[in-house]
Amino acid sequence: MAELSRYRSMLKTKMNPRVFWGASLIVGLLLALAVAAPGESDRLFQAAQGWVIDTFGWFYIAAVAGFLLLILFLALGPTGALKLGPDDSEPDFPYVSWLAMLFAAGMGIGLMYFAVAEPIQHYASPPEAQPRTFDAAREAMVITFTHWGVHAWAVYALVGLSLAYFAHRKGLPLTLRSGLSPLLGRRINGPIGDAVDVFAICGTLFGIATSLGLGVSQINSGLNDLTGLPNTPWVQVGLIALVMACATASVLTGLDKGVRRLSELNLVLAVLLMLFVLVVGPTGFLLKALVQNFGLYLDHFFIRTFNLYAYEPRGWMANWTLFYWAWWIAWSPFVGMFIARISRGRTVREFVIGVLLVPTGFTFLWMTIFGNTAVNLDMGVAAGAIADAVTADLSTAIFRFFEELPGAAVTSTLAVLLVAVFFVTSADSGSLVIDTIASGGADDTPRWQRVYWCSLEGLAAALLLLAGGLGALQAATLVAALPFAVIMILLAAGLVRQMNADLAGRAVETEGPPLSEQLKRILSPANRRDIDRQLDQAGAPALETVRAALSAEGLEAEVAREATGLVLTATGQNGPTFHYRLAARGRPRPAMTALDAPEKRRAMEWRLSAYSDAAGRARDLTGFTREQIVADVLEHLRLWRMG
Repeated sequence: MAELSRYRSMLKTKMNPRVFWGASLIVGLLLALAVAAPGESDRLFQAAQGWVIDTFGWFYIAAVAGFLLLILFLALGPTGALKLGPDDSEPDFPYVSWLAMLFAAGMGIGLMYFAVAEPIQHYASPPEAQPRTFDAAREAMVITFTHWGVHAWAVYALVGLSLAYFAHRKGLPLTLRSGLSPLLGRRINGPIGDAVDVFAICGTLFGIATSLGLGVSQINSGLNDLTGLPNTPWVQVGLIALVMACATASVLTGLDKGVRRLSELNLVLAVLLMLFVLVVGPTGFLLKALVQNFGLYLDHFFIRTFNLYAYEPRGWMANWTLFYWAWWIAWSPFVGMFIARISRGRTVREFVIGVLLVPTGFTFLWMTIFGNTAVNLDMGVAAGAIADAVTADLSTAIFRFFEELPGAAVTSTLAVLLVAVFFVTSADSGSLVIDTIASGGADDTPRWQRVYWCSLEGLAAALLLLAGGLGALQAATLVAALPFAVIMILLAAGLVRQMNADLAGRAVETEGPPLSEQLKRILSPANRRDIDRQLDQAGAPALETVRAALSAEGLEAEVAREATGLVLTATGQNGPTFHYRLAARGRPRPAMTALDAPEKRRAMEWRLSAYSDAAGRARDLTGFTREQIVADVLEHLRLWRMG
């Protein structure tokens, strides 16, 4: 019996079957195509990429620019004061610790792979300047800063803000579909919500597979440089299997604390490596270059944000900017969920400023130290050797760079180790995020489910490498990100709508009617005719507005007139009935002196009272406008739903 119980526990599931198996089917079909016809699949991926770029390249550029403008608006406007949690919640982590975790989130395989490769390649083959000139060097750093700057983190911030807001403040599951609840209501639990989560999983999985492909090609190049290990696709597949085995072991044996400590050590080693390059490289030049690079970045910000080379088309856009924008979109559920989990209790303004500026600042420092040192060496002692190596194979860039500095064997070994650990932690964390989405937000899923997604990530990276190398991986990422970019626009619309509704509810609680109306109530209390007029002109339209919205969400709702006012009734499919009443309530005016008439003979003053099944006491809405009454109904509905 004990053995049977153990096997049952191993086979138990906690998933949304439609999402879990739907995403698995889509990924499986694409991988089957890669295995059955590697050459044809490569051509298919490349053709799909070409079609997406020609048809929707403008859409990627406009969408990312829009995401950046939107989150800045949310941070700097009245919504910036809203908290990612209840209004009285406190941050889960101290400010410095939270910033440190954002700093860690900015590190990864990409920075190791592109720190030297991207600036050098733009320097050697710039889109506009003459190759291998000072103008090319300046342009290279501006382009690199643009690709790794606030645009990337705006994409992450939007998804993270939506996840955090609806999970921590509204109490919904930590999954992408929750962000669509203001637009779709309960329909998020149906096929539309399932499709959103399936697209999120596919985009995340192919984004991670792309990073794994980049990482394993760099590990292979490093080992080839250090030990002579052949640099071939099958060797890279073997390396993927080895590293994914380590990631799987961390899932099976519960080595979360060990992996976390290893990640922290990895971060320290990365910083030490960066400081080493700063010290042994042209230190004074690098510090000046950092300031100038940032100035050039600001100067070219709007041009680079919206530039599509529409008048002089070139393939450079597909290989760089459009690929990056698609990569950030594909990775956004992964990074967004990480930063959402650690940000409970922060205000929207704190969240956006921290997420945009902290990782970006470190990335600019990293790219300047590695990129400008590489360009400086290539224009000097290396005499073009680094640029030639990068042109031949991007994955060899950082190792050819280290050969021009002291201690090349040590730094190259350290670089291989850094990439390998980033590889392990990305795969492990990625499998957790994907499993959370596939399980409807659950965070205590069976281990086999995480192992399943971990294995599928490695399999996708391996098969796509065999199908067409990094070109196929990049093409698959760019295509997979297209539907999720549309989903992100819907997430943005849902977030804005919910935040505006919460602001309106807060205004009802804190402001009430205008000051003139409050003075009128004090100096000349309302009579029954005033309350009846408010019921007809504000109360009835407000309840009818909410009734229509509830009916559109599939709930049975009606507004009825009672002897003293109005009642809104809503009934869910399987839930209890909600009642919200607006009623005229009268009471004798208070006695001012002992000579006033007895209570029964005093003049009456009237109030418009609101109460529901969810509220503990009635609220005075005398003088409230239609919009304020609507906000009060929504607040009662929220309390009813939570209760």
